[in-house]
Amino acid sequence: MIVLAGTIISSTLIFVIFRLFEKYRIDTFQAIVFNYFTAFVCGIILYSNEFTSKVWVHLDWIPYTLVVSILFISLFFVMGKSAQKNGVAITSVAVKMSLAVSMIGMIVIYNEAITPFKVTGIILALSGVLLVSMEKTKSNPSNNSLQMLLILFIGSGILDLTLNYAQQHVLNHLTPALFSSFGFGIAGLIGTIIVIYQVVFKSISIKFKNIIAGVILGIPNYFSIFLLLKSYEVIDFTNSSILAIVNVSVVVFSAVFGFIIFRELFTTKKAIGLIASLLAILSLYFAS
Repeated sequence: MIVLAGTIISSTLIFVIFRLFEKYRIDTFQAIVFNYFTAFVCGIILYSNEFTSKVWVHLDWIPYTLVVSILFISLFFVMGKSAQKNGVAITSVAVKMSLAVSMIGMIVIYNEAITPFKVTGIILALSGVLLVSMEKTKSNPSNNSLQMLLILFIGSGILDLTLNYAQQHVLNHLTPALFSSFGFGIAGLIGTIIVIYQVVFKSISIKFKNIIAGVILGIPNYFSIFLLLKSYEVIDFTNSSILAIVNVSVVVFSAVFGFIIFRELFTTKKAIGLIASLLAILSLYFAS
């Protein structure tokens, strides 16, 4: 249970750290770039013994790594901005509710059966995301909270679906842990190219505090995945049970941090949206 608790803490810390970036005036994108290099190094250190020469013979995993890396860095950037502008609680709901998008994709791709629990979970997930985002957009029309949350909701679902498909059909000689590590590394390289462009053409400087912030973010970012994989191995629950427990816990703890520590506005509509989100996770769990 220690690894499961570690997964929940690491995942929650990601949202909290993003929220703190604004307070300490951290350049979110620069921190994200160094975060991915940190996550890459962590992955290589922990999983280098699983690397075999067959990886370079069968290269069908490379296109999927490129797709995943682009989704990694783009969604993480939106997540950081959303946590700062929309709040920790709302952002965690959008990300964790992406289970519904993954479920729709699996129904289409794998021709899975449509059950009442799946339909209920998908409807509740959509309702939860819309409830927590539409109220803020209504009160502040210039804010693009709805767009960011929908991007996170749909994009995170596509990322989960891509990772699932790669694991099921592509990763014959490369472990999921190393596949994720390579995705982190390439995301870092993509981000580096963008940062170099900003430094050369926009006179933006790289500050040491952004590097430190990226390292601090990269550690829980990697261990949120590392410990989740370990949970699948050592805990005598089904994978869907573990994932449901993690997602529910992260949404709850993020809400607590957001509403109590960061003094984020708590309204009836947000409360209903949060409850709908938790029920959605449970419904999708039972559907599994």
